[in-house]
Amino acid sequence: MSNIKIFKDNEANSIFIEDANGAQFVNSLQASIPNGDDKVFITDLAKQFDIVSNALHTEFVDENENPYLGTPTEICNQLNAIFSSSGTPTDQVPVITSPLAISLVQGETLNYELTANYGVGYEWDLSNVSGVTTVDGNVRKIIGGSSLATGEYAIPVKAINYNGEDSQIIELSVGTPAFANTKSVNFNNNDWCGANAGILDSTLGRSGNGSGSSDAWSISFFFKAGTATNASQTIVYFGSQDVANQGHIQIKYNGSLNRLEMRYGSNNNRLNFATAQNSIAVGQWTQVIVTYDGGTTGAASGSVSDYYSRFKFFIDGVDVTSTNVNSNNNFGYTGSIIGQNWRIGRYNNGQSLRNNCRVDELAIWDSDQSSNSSLIYNNGVPHDLINLSQAPTHWWRMGDGDQYPYLFDVGFEANCIFVMNNMTSADIVSDVP
Repeated sequence: MSNIKIFKDNEANSIFIEDANGAQFVNSLQASIPNGDDKVFITDLAKQFDIVSNALHTEFVDENENPYLGTPTEICNQLNAIFSSSGTPTDQVPVITSPLAISLVQGETLNYELTANYGVGYEWDLSNVSGVTTVDGNVRKIIGGSSLATGEYAIPVKAINYNGEDSQIIELSVGTPAFANTKSVNFNNNDWCGANAGILDSTLGRSGNGSGSSDAWSISFFFKAGTATNASQTIVYFGSQDVANQGHIQIKYNGSLNRLEMRYGSNNNRLNFATAQNSIAVGQWTQVIVTYDGGTTGAASGSVSDYYSRFKFFIDGVDVTSTNVNSNNNFGYTGSIIGQNWRIGRYNNGQSLRNNCRVDELAIWDSDQSSNSSLIYNNGVPHDLINLSQAPTHWWRMGDGDQYPYLFDVGFEANCIFVMNNMTSADIVSDVP
């Protein structure tokens, strides 16, 4: 034997009935013993069918699980007294009273309850809001929505009673969450991250000896040097696996001289750049921007200075290009750079970041952003780069919003995902600029 819970819900101004088949709110009810055998029936007078039949009078309980006491006839009278006080006068139609505007930040979960004067039944049209549903056992409540994109959503809703209905549209506004930088990625020894380099051919690659602005690019990141004194610790590397003969870009940290270095070209034909000694402080966050204007980079001996001038280096918002130590192998590089590898923390076969080097907010543009370097730097405070007049083509938050082992691209194209190699989830750390 299972209990049948019956009571008046004052908020809904309706009768709540729950049995083994579920729960419902109804009105216009009558309890009776039609067969003279002490078995109780409850009839929905509006729909002319029995919602409870052949129930023992001892099965009925109130909202507190207390049994209704008395004979079968006395219990029928108690139930009918409750039934007669429910419902609404014929001149009272429902009026929705809960707010018709809901604000939500992307990623948050909705928790909203519809209320109405004289409401008995409620209907939702949730077809526009994927992932939003009513709460089991309370049709007035909706939850979900954490996967909704930013924007405006219309949710038609109705409150209904026996005298009519009130139809409204709830406007759900999903906003962009406030920018927060709480994570970076830590590198030790053989840790590295790799992504599909071919995706970046149109950003960092080129087909020949620099055709101009169409081959330009910019790279920005925050870097925290570890304690290792290795002279070649790769921060980022793009290009061919055959570094001796084919083109590539390597930006690295020299832990012996505490400076930033870059190679552009192949090992046999390249331009070399090095910032001043001690320009990178160990254990401190440094913001770095390197830009390339897309021009020629080799191979006439009389034009080497022009080749060097194609590149600019900014450390903590300061243009340090003029203090660089520049050199070359065979007067620079004239060939293509094609995306075979795109890595953080590893060259083609080594030269890894060591001893807790950390990288944060790595971004690249398919244009020369030298004139916007101060906006990107933002006084050393990480910020939402998407709000710049020219958003980065690709941008990796390095921990924020990521899910190990994946570091997601949140830039304009947002299609190049890093995979963490030889690493654990603990390498996403709470240390930021």
